[in-house]
Amino acid sequence: MQVREILSARGPNAAILIRVMVGAVFLSEGLQKFLFPAELGVGRFAKIGFAAPDLLAPFVGCFEIGCGALVVLGLMTRFAALPLIAIMVTAIASTKLPVLLGSDVGPFKLAPLPRMGFWAMAHEARADWSMLLGSSFLLVTGGGRWSLDAWLESRRTSGRSP
Repeated sequence: MQVREILSARGPNAAILIRVMVGAVFLSEGLQKFLFPAELGVGRFAKIGFAAPDLLAPFVGCFEIGCGALVVLGLMTRFAALPLIAIMVTAIASTKLPVLLGSDVGPFKLAPLPRMGFWAMAHEARADWSMLLGSSFLLVTGGGRWSLDAWLESRRTSGRSP
């Protein structure tokens, strides 16, 4: 696959809806890791059981902000989706797998919830699954016709002679 194909933005016009939803959520969550570090940043990462939460939480927050902004703009959409997918897979494994199994999983601590098991996990993971599937959609389709990727592609192709 050539770089031109990877940057292609020939997805449907409706991709803008997925882009704005996915990008805005990641942008917001990344900012909140810095605005509310005890609840959503370093403190949360420590409570979950991540090693080096002082380094990992800001690292993840920066990726969420940067890649979230790129996704909203539709700029390098496919590349930006990759770290977001990795973040969501990690979030599901570290916070939802313990709920599914009803116990700690490796270093990841079970959150105190009123219910455990499949339905509790499904309820708790609804936003995580939405972000994972939305990011996966953008990886496959690109930013769509209403994206900076599409605009840049049209400028590249219009500058060529037939």
